[in-house]
Amino acid sequence: MLTFPHFQSRFPRESWTLPAVLEHQSAAHPDRPYIRWTDAGTPLTFGQTNASANSLAHGLAGFGVGKGDMVGILLPNCLEFVLTWFALAKLGAVEVAISDAYKGDFLAHPINLSQTQILVTSPELATRIAEIEDKLPSLEALFLIEGEASAPHFNRIAVHPFNVLRSGNESNPGIAVKPSDPAAVLMTSGTTGVSKGVVMPHSQFYFFAEEDVQLMRLTEDDVYMTGFPLFHGNAQFLTVYPSLIAGAQVVLYPRFSASDWAGRAKRSGATVTNLLGATMAFILAGPPSEDDRTHNVRTIYAAPLAPELGRRFTERFGVSDYVDGFGQTEISNVFMTPHGAKRPDGASGVLVDQWFEVRLADPETGEDVPEGESGELLVRPKAPGIICSEYLGMPEKTVETWRDLWFHTGDGLRRDAEGWYYFVDRVKDALRRRGENISSFEVEAGVRKHPAVAECAVVGVRADEDAGEDEVMAFIVLAEGESAAPEDIIAACDVALPAFMVPRYLEFVDALPQTATEKVRKKALRERGIGERTWDRLAPATRREAAQ
Repeated sequence: MLTFPHFQSRFPRESWTLPAVLEHQSAAHPDRPYIRWTDAGTPLTFGQTNASANSLAHGLAGFGVGKGDMVGILLPNCLEFVLTWFALAKLGAVEVAISDAYKGDFLAHPINLSQTQILVTSPELATRIAEIEDKLPSLEALFLIEGEASAPHFNRIAVHPFNVLRSGNESNPGIAVKPSDPAAVLMTSGTTGVSKGVVMPHSQFYFFAEEDVQLMRLTEDDVYMTGFPLFHGNAQFLTVYPSLIAGAQVVLYPRFSASDWAGRAKRSGATVTNLLGATMAFILAGPPSEDDRTHNVRTIYAAPLAPELGRRFTERFGVSDYVDGFGQTEISNVFMTPHGAKRPDGASGVLVDQWFEVRLADPETGEDVPEGESGELLVRPKAPGIICSEYLGMPEKTVETWRDLWFHTGDGLRRDAEGWYYFVDRVKDALRRRGENISSFEVEAGVRKHPAVAECAVVGVRADEDAGEDEVMAFIVLAEGESAAPEDIIAACDVALPAFMVPRYLEFVDALPQTATEKVRKKALRERGIGERTWDRLAPATRREAAQ
């Protein structure tokens, strides 16, 4: 049975920490370009990156940040994000990465969950902090990078300019950071509750990045391009960190751009990049340009790769080497595409059996399913420290997920006779829209903010068969005697929810289908999907009116 080829990591196990890798590259290649802000920027070398991270680390230490402390980063993509992340790692402190789309209760949750006392953010985003200051008892100080807006007023929280953290000391702090020490808390969407904070040790952060080095066959000659958000794992441990390990260069952009994808690839000199979900379809939807085949991109990590989109992408842009993997923030990549293997359409990869053992089990009985049938993916690592250590502050969720000494992913997959694994569906109620994992529970909470809503259930409905993406659909039961227009529900959601969570489809129903134990049968709602009574906020006005 086909499995991913065994590999030797670039660094020994005792050096699986970010400070160890950065300090090695700084000493070995001090003048080699490492990280560049857009294709117009001047790259920081490995030596300059290490010195800047050290300067910030000493500055943070001067404000009381020490080993094990959790510090929030609420920023859009920028160099300050990366350097703050690296500086915290130098101190053995823990990065808490927070989406810059969060607001209100969504923003308060990760801050309170981690008991963050210090937060690095921007003046614009600080306004959202000011709006919920009384809900953040642990937060003591903000450090604001330069921005166009002025800092808002706070009653209790201290505000400092980010530049006060730039100390004159550029020496390595010398803090003993072990691979088993926590490196980061990344938020992952909840399915039956609020989002969970995944505690990733340094060893897992390194290992996940090392897997990407192997999957992409990265060398020091590569240039990795990304515009995906740094608060997500894709930009951190599937782009920035792999480039650090391989001694490659990384080029960062403020955000993903479908219209300028080929132009950026040309100007940056990118040789490798990642595409998530429907982003490939978005690029193909744009008009052809003279830059379409003038780039040097050799490999694209496309997760997932829709076969027909891949063929069209090759015809237009000339890229033919696509790789894929399947994993989660919690477990790293369990399946990956071997180089040169003929991958069947729809396959995510083969087992990385050097490091993991897996089962596909019936989610009800826990028994293994026959080959070719869909079962919940259960994972067990063969080495310590290559999956997350816990869900922060949620011991009951940690125990539930690791029950029977297997990590229960909540994802349904099947395996063919040759060893290829295929993602089938989500056992959980999470859905995915344009690269964002979304908690149905949290969207439902936002919909219920409207006073006319008595009950609601949120599911994902297929938006694009090729790209395999979901759109958010809400089934709504109005309170007795109440009425509401779909536009009113959306307006309430716009206030309560991040933009990527706001439902596209609404349908008013008399009741939600339930099981004998009065749980909503979301499977039935997903199968029902879009109908004649469904209201689509992106449809022309005449079609929306017909659905009401």
